[in-house]
Amino acid sequence: MSASQTSDVPTLLVKIFGKDRPGITAGLFDTLAAFSVDVVDIEQVVTRGRIVLCALVTEPTVSTEGELRATVHSWAESLKLQAEIISGTGDNRPRGHGRSHVTVLGNPLTAETSAAIAATITRTGGNIDRIFRLAKYPVTAVEFAVSGVETEPLRTALATESHERGVDVAVVSAGLHRRAQRLVVMDVDSTLIQDEVIELFAAHAGCENEVAEITAAAMRGELDFEQSLHARVALLEGLDESVVDKVRAEVRLTPGARTLIRTLKRLGYQVGVVSGGFTQVTDDLKVRLGLDFASANTLEIVDGRLTGRVTGEIVDRAGKARLLRRFAAEAGVPLAQTVAIGDGANDLDMLNTAGLGVAFNAKPVVRRAADTAVSVPFLDTVLYLLGITREEVEAADAEPA
Repeated sequence: MSASQTSDVPTLLVKIFGKDRPGITAGLFDTLAAFSVDVVDIEQVVTRGRIVLCALVTEPTVSTEGELRATVHSWAESLKLQAEIISGTGDNRPRGHGRSHVTVLGNPLTAETSAAIAATITRTGGNIDRIFRLAKYPVTAVEFAVSGVETEPLRTALATESHERGVDVAVVSAGLHRRAQRLVVMDVDSTLIQDEVIELFAAHAGCENEVAEITAAAMRGELDFEQSLHARVALLEGLDESVVDKVRAEVRLTPGARTLIRTLKRLGYQVGVVSGGFTQVTDDLKVRLGLDFASANTLEIVDGRLTGRVTGEIVDRAGKARLLRRFAAEAGVPLAQTVAIGDGANDLDMLNTAGLGVAFNAKPVVRRAADTAVSVPFLDTVLYLLGITREEVEAADAEPA
């Protein structure tokens, strides 16, 4: 019987509660099968070993409904379960227009925060259709399926709430495109890795303070990125090229970086990096991590020493967005199906160009401009924003590489 055929026919909602064990679902439907009912809907949840099983079925003939009720209650009691049977008409009411996935990341996720998020969804006119847990570590990640309100106003309302509560809330439109995102591009310094590569080189040149002063001037708006890049690289003039291997060895990956990339690759995603740093490091990361794309500035080396100059195309704020488009074209992926991850103002154009822009432990201006933000120090939590569960991550890890 189709959904349209059940819209106005009598139905019974059969609800079973109690301690979970194998065979409960099969037992319930074996019991119902004796009354020749059709199944309209099924939902089952198991939490800490307790099951809630709901079956919406067509109502049997009047002469057998009482027998069905008695039989189901008797079966439930024999298994020390509780049963409730509610008469009604038709199926679930249609979901409202405007559908979104709201992902909440908490460490911990408190009841107070959960109440505030739910109240905000209701206040915007949204309805929570379903809630399920994506992960319990390294953070608690919970996803709400919401209908009845468009994504943008819901995102705006929840952004304010998340800031006040100190919790990460991501809001993305529902639809097949969410599972179809097949290219992830991320920044390197303070995103994929914990370090700033120019500072690692500067430490070997003994000019950390001078580099820091130029960086501060750029942040004050006194220099643009390209000017500050040339000024900082000039301080590295004369360094022996052997410093490159030393810096590569000093680079520290962000916690969860390997898991993020490994999982994405095993699920069929393509992954790339763009950096205002240097190819001498990103090329090594590309090989080590199995990345599909990598682009950065290149330190010029002549006769075994750094010249204090960079060569080739400058990767700045606009350049990162340009490279995202290039990678997407080479991968054959529409921009709407790309994800960009970054932490600084230099990443804003890239974040705004991608289908989903994620601010990772970012500056306030970047958090406000991005589609969503993550403030926990685990890069693999980005997987939850894509609807990938911890169980799926572990299953991907268990598969042969």
